[in-house]
Amino acid sequence: MAPTPSPQRVLPTEEARDLLALVREIADEQLLPQVDQAEAEHRFPREVFTMLGQTGLLSLAYPEEFGGGGQPYEVYLQVVEEIARAWMSVAVGVSVHSLTAFPLATFGTPEQQQRWLPGMLGGEQLGAYCLSEPQAGSDVAAIRTRARRIGTGEGADYLLTGGKAWISHAGHADFYTTFVRTSDDGGRGLACFHVPADAPGLSFAEPERKMGLHSDTVGEVLLDGVQLPADHLIGQEGQGMAIALAALDSGRLGIAAAATGLAQRALEVASAYATEREQFGRPIADNQGLAFLIADMAAAVGSARATYLHAARLKDADLPHTQEASIAKLVCTDAAMKVTTDAVQVLGGYGYTTDFPAERMMREAKVTQIFEGTNQIQRLVISRQQLARVAGR
Repeated sequence: MAPTPSPQRVLPTEEARDLLALVREIADEQLLPQVDQAEAEHRFPREVFTMLGQTGLLSLAYPEEFGGGGQPYEVYLQVVEEIARAWMSVAVGVSVHSLTAFPLATFGTPEQQQRWLPGMLGGEQLGAYCLSEPQAGSDVAAIRTRARRIGTGEGADYLLTGGKAWISHAGHADFYTTFVRTSDDGGRGLACFHVPADAPGLSFAEPERKMGLHSDTVGEVLLDGVQLPADHLIGQEGQGMAIALAALDSGRLGIAAAATGLAQRALEVASAYATEREQFGRPIADNQGLAFLIADMAAAVGSARATYLHAARLKDADLPHTQEASIAKLVCTDAAMKVTTDAVQVLGGYGYTTDFPAERMMREAKVTQIFEGTNQIQRLVISRQQLARVAGR
């Protein structure tokens, strides 16, 4: 089945238009042909990330002076959407990698940025973002993994002990942006560290057996007395919560864009099938009941795209966008779940088989409503932001 034409887009520059055309070419020619087999084999596609990195697609939203692409967030997110349209696991990985560089790029010292950012953004390295723990998912303040200072003076090392859960790229990443506890002062007692993959004491549990996103290897990261120099601390002790919350807006937009790309692909598969499949001597697309279902799917995808782009443009304008990022994450991921479920319905019995990609996309969509903050947490964020705006706080 041939995909439908790409959606119309308004991009800010000719360079951005050329970039998105290149990404779509890579997605169609290099990602789509291998996604089904790789997902069936639960294979982590490290070579794909290397290729995307060498093309400059792992660092688009970061400054050129550090090896980034210097692109606006609205352009970066549309690149993520195009990648997700072909291979959702890879798009999630691109978003995760971008998130790992955010604390250093935003809160790191100039010396740290000069030391690590070029490698992070240059294309050869892949990062992991270690925030969640078995008992600390939505409740970031419940983190138990601890960093203890050993020795005295400003140059004293830190010893990290504990474990992180649900970490994408676990065992495959080159560095781990890790949030730990440095004091017992609740959410004010957290800190962020840059942990190299070869640090002694760092190990990984067996990957989780998940419903979908099988090429996105997820597992526990175990820190058994990982000793780090003091200059691996990003920001200050006690600043970890602020760093994590600041990064979440960007991460939620990445997932929103990826979910939109997944929904776009499901729409394409369903539309192509509906025009080719005949019953009672005519294409099933001629039946108004099914045609209206396709219309609702297209409306959901278009609405999702508009929502994440609005939030991205606020971010690019350096305006508050926490509420809009949560709205985008909520709207886009709910749309992905609905559109992929409807795609299975359009394909009927074939949609329920692994011979067609609709069932895989439906399984992949579910987790988008869970990670980077569940959609119940998004509603909490949105309501608090809205009520605070009305109250003038």
